[in-house]
Amino acid sequence: MENKAKCCSKNVKPQIGRGILYGILPHGFCIAFIIFSIIGATTFTSLLKPFMLNSYFFPLLIFLSFIFATLSAFIYLKRNCSWSLRGIKNNKNYLLTLYFSVIGVNLLLFLVIFPLVANYKFQNSNLISSSVTGLTSKTISVTIPCSGHAPLIMDEVKKDNGVVSVRYIPLNNFEIKYDPQKTSLNEILSLKIFESFKASEVYGK
Repeated sequence: MENKAKCCSKNVKPQIGRGILYGILPHGFCIAFIIFSIIGATTFTSLLKPFMLNSYFFPLLIFLSFIFATLSAFIYLKRNCSWSLRGIKNNKNYLLTLYFSVIGVNLLLFLVIFPLVANYKFQNSNLISSSVTGLTSKTISVTIPCSGHAPLIMDEVKKDNGVVSVRYIPLNNFEIKYDPQKTSLNEILSLKIFESFKASEVYGK
């Protein structure tokens, strides 16, 4: 009886907290890169850049986040003597909350937080560009695996002296304003960063 009470102990972390943790964990490098990029810590961004350039790295980590969530669910069910079809059915609210928390955090990061932070860094140059005449505006689509990569693309594009501003439009578009006397869209698209992440013009924008 004592062993069963121990087995059925509910002394576990809240499922929402775990879901948030597993949702944030895969984006650790993106978050660190964004923070170091905003504060101007170029040494740290240089160290993280090789990881950011690997387009397969983050999808793998997102996959691992669900593996961690599944492992967490398995441990929870075992502790509560519920590792059975009936036990899974009885704990469906816990499991759904766990997995929906992971999905919700990922969507929040992808669609809201990362885009806001990316554009925040470049808001001054975007405001200045609105008062400059003779600029050409083009929108390009870039195959980034995560919106946390947006600052990386924007940093590299801004290195072109003719580029005045860059604005990120989720999920894969970037609006670029540049001086046509100093650079061209072809020159921008030939930047080294686009060897890792393919880019093309979005026509009609």
